[in-house]
Amino acid sequence: MKFLMAKSELVDLISQIQSVVPSRPALPILSNFLIEATEKGLVLTATDLTVGIRCYLNATINENGATTLPSRRFFQLIKELTSPQVEISVNENNICQVQALSSLFKLNGMPTNEYPLLPDLDNAHKISISKDELKEMLYKTAFAASKDENRYLMTGILIKIEKGVMMMVGTDARRLSKVEKTIQIDQDFTQEYIVPLKGVDEIQKILDRTVDETIVLYLTPDRIAIETSNVMLVTKLLVGDFPDFKSVIPQETHYTIGIHREELITILRQISLFTDENTGACQFHFENSELIISSQHHEIGEARVSMPVEFDQKPFEIAFNPHHILDVLRHTNDEVLSFSFIDAFNPTLIEDAKKALFVVMPMRQS
Repeated sequence: MKFLMAKSELVDLISQIQSVVPSRPALPILSNFLIEATEKGLVLTATDLTVGIRCYLNATINENGATTLPSRRFFQLIKELTSPQVEISVNENNICQVQALSSLFKLNGMPTNEYPLLPDLDNAHKISISKDELKEMLYKTAFAASKDENRYLMTGILIKIEKGVMMMVGTDARRLSKVEKTIQIDQDFTQEYIVPLKGVDEIQKILDRTVDETIVLYLTPDRIAIETSNVMLVTKLLVGDFPDFKSVIPQETHYTIGIHREELITILRQISLFTDENTGACQFHFENSELIISSQHHEIGEARVSMPVEFDQKPFEIAFNPHHILDVLRHTNDEVLSFSFIDAFNPTLIEDAKKALFVVMPMRQS
């Protein structure tokens, strides 16, 4: 294998696979990435056996071939080079030679036959979807998923397709987010997928980088994948039944109040300084067209801030972890959000103009 290319292009290409390479690989070969030089250009592949990524780049190839190289060490080396051009060659013993101006480096690789192959997706269902719409759906749901490995099935995003509608749900049992979008697919197609958060994170990175307006989703019973013009990412799915989330979404509420998002963000950022991040609560008190938010901490002190709202019913009070509400507010862009309450003990429903739905559990008031 032998090729010459711009250092900046090679750094950009390798950077796209770095987060997939595991820091503690289950197999030694997984700390490497697969590099292939073909007539069509350069192909880089990395996997941790849960998520796999393949990146393509048009390049002038002098000699075809393939090997696997230690990912992080090779990436650091290429980044540190001062030459604008880099020549890479690999011999039959998988020794990679890196030539940059007068500098010469040799890096030991490993045979390609030990490297896991990415799965065949020929029989997958394919969906074309807007990059911006998929990006928004993931953005509005991934934040609500659990980071607790003991809640295995909640550490992923539910994607359910039914009657031509794609629904995504994320929850950690204290908050929930649900979004929906109509897609072009057979109306009889029905399936559920639970995508692990690492897979979601890697998909979001690809969507952030690509200039493509439309991407392709591949759906199989045990994996999903996305493809752009130069990247393919495949992720395994979590196995099991996603928790029943419909029962916690309020169907009938007693109070519905429009609240200005930016003003509420500012107040909650102030109030949160006077609460414990994990267990602290702040009180929302509605009375006489005013929302009064207060908090008290025996070691820190106390805070009380108010803002105007349209509320002319009998006084009502409910307590929340301010960070749970802030997370919702940061993941929508509407000027005004609709807050719907039942009482101080049941879930609160928050909706934006695009019909994104958020549920936040109240906290017990002292």
